[in-house]
Amino acid sequence: MEFVELLGYLGALGIGIILGLIGGGGSILTVPILVYALSLNPVVATGYSLFVVGATSLVGAIQNMTKGKVDFKTAIIFAIPAFIAVYLTRKFLIPAIPSELFSVGNFILTKELALMLFFALIMLIAAISMIKDRKDKKQISGPRKFNYPLIIIEGFLVGVITGIVGAGGGFLIIPALVLLAKLPMKKAVATSLFIIAIKSLIGFVGDIENLDIDWSFLLLFTSISIVGIFIGIWLNKFIDGKRLKKAFGWFVLLMGFYIMYKELTP
Repeated sequence: MEFVELLGYLGALGIGIILGLIGGGGSILTVPILVYALSLNPVVATGYSLFVVGATSLVGAIQNMTKGKVDFKTAIIFAIPAFIAVYLTRKFLIPAIPSELFSVGNFILTKELALMLFFALIMLIAAISMIKDRKDKKQISGPRKFNYPLIIIEGFLVGVITGIVGAGGGFLIIPALVLLAKLPMKKAVATSLFIIAIKSLIGFVGDIENLDIDWSFLLLFTSISIVGIFIGIWLNKFIDGKRLKKAFGWFVLLMGFYIMYKELTP
């Protein structure tokens, strides 16, 4: 096994550890690890990422369910349009994108380049979300009023973005659950993991007919990530997750700029 490939598998462990420590964010590293360390095509990497993110998030979601932290009503309202959107995106939209979008002089915007640049942009937005302090919301007394139209629209939009970049989109889902469904922050984080698990795994189904999947590699990579989430949950007893989240946000910001630089320079 080459050193870079070994780093890729260690990266899988890191994805799970970060998810276990801060409850999200780790999935944003899956595609860069698969593309740059394990030399996968970006289209394949975003598809594989959905499976890795979905399976790893499911482990965290099950733990949250046993503790009664998941708001199932909100999760279903958000998840239905989200998983429909991510499935349609992987099944029809991604295969429909032409291999070359346009060219200007010697510059050619290929499908793979466009995917990586869009992914880098999402990384920058996610990084800013993690760096900014988000104050916890108190539970609102009395009956909660759902903004159903906005929750459905947000769910569909998050599903499309997830389908394109292969990341969970927790940085988009959590604010929506807090603002639109009036969930307290801890419950929003737990419910977000459940939504991410459902929509990512169903979205991956849209790839099964379009991609030649290396199941032995994918299951190995995912298993290492799942081991990581248990390590992260254990480490969470000793490490301040909020401080780590901000530091990780700065790391993701640098990674986003690095991807843009790497993809746009010869």
